[in-house]
Amino acid sequence: MTTLIDRYVFTVLRRVPEQQRSDIERELRTSIDDAVDARVGAGAAHDTAVEQTLTELGDPDRLADGYADRPRYLIGPAVYPAWKRLITMLLSVVLPIVVLLTVVVRALGDATFGEVVGSAVTTILTVGAHMAFWSTLTFALLERGGVTRAGLPRRPWTLDDLPRYEPGFLTPAQLWSMIIWPVLLIAALVLQQFTFTSEPVLDPANWSFWWPYLIAVLIFEALYAVWLSRRGAWSRTVTVVNAALAVLSAGPIVWLAATERFFNPAWLATLSWDGADPLRWLTGIVIVIAVAGALYDIAEVAVRAERSRRGLPTAVPGSEPLV
Repeated sequence: MTTLIDRYVFTVLRRVPEQQRSDIERELRTSIDDAVDARVGAGAAHDTAVEQTLTELGDPDRLADGYADRPRYLIGPAVYPAWKRLITMLLSVVLPIVVLLTVVVRALGDATFGEVVGSAVTTILTVGAHMAFWSTLTFALLERGGVTRAGLPRRPWTLDDLPRYEPGFLTPAQLWSMIIWPVLLIAALVLQQFTFTSEPVLDPANWSFWWPYLIAVLIFEALYAVWLSRRGAWSRTVTVVNAALAVLSAGPIVWLAATERFFNPAWLATLSWDGADPLRWLTGIVIVIAVAGALYDIAEVAVRAERSRRGLPTAVPGSEPLV
């Protein structure tokens, strides 16, 4: 379990070169401990002394910039928090919505499957680049134009702004990605039946059970993300639920692909791969992706849950190991 001091130190270390982190960490921890001891010696409670010391030190991002010999940034510490919040919101919330709308519009416009995928990739690259570029340019101009010194509105930093470094912490960006991807997969599963190509990509016979079943599992995965966020920690229960969802989603996909019931035979007949068997290659790709994805997901959550159970914090690379 990371302490308040750990969280503050880790937040400072995120913005300094990794090769300097060990020395800076020792110096910063010593300074904090001395200040806390002085306050405790004056009669303050230990927790109160810690809070007062860290509050006096101020925004850890600004403190990190102070360790540099000279400013080496495009976005300075005065506006960095606001810029970071805006970029995170644009790339984790707005961009996925734009991509989803683009996919739907292209699919409804009788585009082929390849054209839809190409539009999605192009949108991610171009729109994402524009969001990052214009947002960064705007903040850089504000910084160099002295707007921040004239009083750019921003909320004062408090200890509540410190990130949590426990393995169980789920960021808003992670939550949104865990919700949006099942939604995108459901949209793709439904739209491929009617719009991607002249023939559905996936076997239409499976609409009698398997495709509705997979849609239901994807809905449960989105609900699982919300439940995990509200729960606020990885645990053995979370591991079991996640593993069950991984098996429930990957198992039928592997079985359908292995029994040649995943792809639509009429769609496969439209493919020409210069003598290669498209069914054989596509089946192998689907099985590998489904199995590897499920195993990685199960292992990742199991490791997080075990670290959380043992109370192991997530340190910043290059910092001193916690004991």
